[in-house]
Amino acid sequence: MQPLPFMPCVDGWAPVIPTILESSCPENASGSGCRSSLGGFQGYLRLISIGDKVVDPISIQQGAVGSFSDLQIDSCGIIDRCLPSYCEHGGKCSQSWATFSWDCTHTDYTGATCHSSLYEQSCEAHKYREEDSSGLYYIDSDGSGPLGPALVYCNMTDTVWTSVQHNGSHLVRAKGSQGDSLQLVHFNYRASMDQLQAIVNHADHCAQELTFPCKKPRFSEHHDSCLSGGPPVTWQVGSTSETGSLPDAQKCICGSEGNHINIGCQCTCDDDWNEWTRATVVLSRKQYLPVTQVVMTDTDRPHYEAAYSVGPLHCQGDNSFWNSASFSTEISYLHFPPLRGELSADLSFFFKTSASSGVFVENLGITDFIRLELRAPVEVVFSFDVGNGPCEVVVRSPTPLHDNRWHHVRAERNVKEATLHVDQIPGKMQPAPAHGPILLQLSSQLFVGGTASRQRGFLGCIRSLHWNGVTLDLEERAMVTPGVEAGCGGHCSSYGHLCRNAGICQEKHAGVECDCTSSAYDGPFCSQGENGAAEELLMEVWLKLGS
Repeated sequence: MQPLPFMPCVDGWAPVIPTILESSCPENASGSGCRSSLGGFQGYLRLISIGDKVVDPISIQQGAVGSFSDLQIDSCGIIDRCLPSYCEHGGKCSQSWATFSWDCTHTDYTGATCHSSLYEQSCEAHKYREEDSSGLYYIDSDGSGPLGPALVYCNMTDTVWTSVQHNGSHLVRAKGSQGDSLQLVHFNYRASMDQLQAIVNHADHCAQELTFPCKKPRFSEHHDSCLSGGPPVTWQVGSTSETGSLPDAQKCICGSEGNHINIGCQCTCDDDWNEWTRATVVLSRKQYLPVTQVVMTDTDRPHYEAAYSVGPLHCQGDNSFWNSASFSTEISYLHFPPLRGELSADLSFFFKTSASSGVFVENLGITDFIRLELRAPVEVVFSFDVGNGPCEVVVRSPTPLHDNRWHHVRAERNVKEATLHVDQIPGKMQPAPAHGPILLQLSSQLFVGGTASRQRGFLGCIRSLHWNGVTLDLEERAMVTPGVEAGCGGHCSSYGHLCRNAGICQEKHAGVECDCTSSAYDGPFCSQGENGAAEELLMEVWLKLGS
């Protein structure tokens, strides 16, 4: 039966739920009025008339007229399970007589409450899911957070680059004009500023290149012909509305290479020459990226001419994907502030160990708790309590998990259900009780690699730990914690198989690199032959089109 919109009780209504004249019954009912194959009405009726006669539902209830079954008269018997709605990211709530559900279509999210993103958090994560072909990908930098996915170009080289295009990659002319010394250009990106800031923050390094063909311009103001020592007359505005001189004179490629025209100047376009020349600027300070505006003053100078373009935002690496810690004793642990996710929360990480058991994470409240552990070599357990009594979700692996290789764990708990996934093993789900408490209330510190009782601690490595899409910086805490070391090596044991066609796996601090010297193939995993040129062409087209 299709659910109907909920209608609240209003004074003067005579609600009839869910049937009249024996038309329908609630689920699992077996009265004589429940034999009809026709779907019955679920909801409220008022001002009931048969012919010209108004029917008083109270008289039906008293037996004075007609008959009834499975009705509630003069009371609100249907619970509005969609108010408040616990659906996230724009999902649509609907309900039937006994339950409710959410439709996550067109939301870019999945799960019982549309909580979990459909996309990886970075190009780096896409690469290690064996998606090693350069091209357009959606990434969701904050996972189940509020930002949503962004379309980016992933350049899958040995070092992964993420590129985000804007509408101003073409050359912009700036000619001198009397009475107006200001030139201003805005750039609109394929992602929101919050999404761009998340991409920049998660990257190891970011840069944007500005190309500047110029004639009689000045990057800085000075009375001499060599214009490098005064205040800037050209600058860029970053995503946080901070400004920086452009290009900060010494940042010019031409200045750093010493090939500018006037040897005493820092940059070609500081030379104030009355002929065309070119400067190239690389902006690499993350606090100023991405560039949202370029402002040029001093354009009212005689014979002033310039043209400039700002390239795409390029970011390298993902500092959260390889963020890791190594636990060397069973009593060692890291601690963080308590988790916040009363109604819905997800926790994900990678682990590798040679121990047969150990607690990955634990967070306690007064009575509530949440815990993830390796209980046996083939058994990962997600347990929690929100006031209804302890609940467990268990995933059993067909092969031992204490093989000193990386394994991925993802757990989610919401008002509808709890789920647990380990690697590509079919996940397990435990439905939430129909009634009772729904808030997960935690008050103590979050323990990573151990427990509050300092028993059953974890021996091994944990990396890329995320709670509701937020990265927990394991390396920063490990540097000041005895018994825990920042970082964890041995990636080739888990990712060496990605090096194909006689490629040889080589360890890096963050990931692996495939040596393709002995292979007839190229690419990050020695798997690209003739397709390599096509991918380079695709990236060139993407960067040039800007749309």
